[in-house]
Amino acid sequence: MPLKPDLPLPESESRRVGFAIVGLGQLSAEELIPAARTSRHAAIAALVTDDEEKGRAYARALDLTDGDVYPYERFEDLKGREDVEAVYIVLPNSLHREYVERAARMGKHVLCEKPLSVNAGEAQAMVDACKAANVLLMTAYRCQYTPYHWAAREAVQGGRLGRVKLLDSIHGQSEDDPEAWRMKQRLAGGGPLPDVGIYSLNTVRFVLGTEPEWVFATLHQPKDDPRFREVEESVSFVLGFPEGVVANCLTSYGVHKTATLRVLGEEGTVLMDPAFTYQGLSLTISDGQGDFQPGLPDEDQFGLEFDHFAQRVRDGRVPWTPGEEGVQDHRIMDAIYESARTGQVVRLQPAPGRDVFRGEKPEAASQ
Repeated sequence: MPLKPDLPLPESESRRVGFAIVGLGQLSAEELIPAARTSRHAAIAALVTDDEEKGRAYARALDLTDGDVYPYERFEDLKGREDVEAVYIVLPNSLHREYVERAARMGKHVLCEKPLSVNAGEAQAMVDACKAANVLLMTAYRCQYTPYHWAAREAVQGGRLGRVKLLDSIHGQSEDDPEAWRMKQRLAGGGPLPDVGIYSLNTVRFVLGTEPEWVFATLHQPKDDPRFREVEESVSFVLGFPEGVVANCLTSYGVHKTATLRVLGEEGTVLMDPAFTYQGLSLTISDGQGDFQPGLPDEDQFGLEFDHFAQRVRDGRVPWTPGEEGVQDHRIMDAIYESARTGQVVRLQPAPGRDVFRGEKPEAASQ
């Protein structure tokens, strides 16, 4: 059967942007490697890991050789690999800065998992290092690339809901292992806020296209639970946006998995439930005409990320979620922790305009 003429075709392997995956944890194994294999513009050319046996096994599955697997201490050996144009950093948060800066010094473009780092100062240093080296830095905010989230954004910003007044988002899950790196302040920079709460924060900013002016927050860190010796269990934070728009967000490591986003306007609502899962997103738009669930493709979110960044590597334009987008979330999260500590509203530096920390729109969103 001939291909449909409008079906997007993948590039040949030789023309795709070659990535080195830095870190072979669960996310790389279960999501990133499969996504890159079905990508149109990206391909995996090398793996960086401290587990030599695992690295060789994945190399064989990817039709790579043992020579394409590098231990962390030989990371700089990638400098001479012309087929490795970019790296994807998938390490504990506190290691992001080191490996982003090392990659920049090698002249490699960088796609870095969220959160960008552990605080705004560290994240800004990463942006500065990549600018100085003239390489691109993109924060891996997968939810800003899905058809579902773009449809929600267009409903909000296109006036379908009337004047937007309130937003509500919850993202929580249960973390059972007190020894997991996410439960260590030094490695993670916090508890659920920078891990899962950041999805609520970042997506609220994305659908509105504007920046909050103030935050108010509280957190809970139980004294008798060994899981939370170093990080909080739950955070509640309120964001105040221009024109009186208010977003209420909750995140926790102590609840059954929940991932929702609701936007309330004078004439309609948007509900995403689930809103942040890898698959099975759901969107309902309610207005004067009733409830509407658009038929949208459940595309591979990580594949969309790979393809967008690969295209920006090729054309040199700023990606939609550059390092600056990650820095802004850190500024807000730093303010959230300050508010929880002091019990006071914290004012944020004004950032007037729309999408002021974002770059070139993804191609699918520009059509």
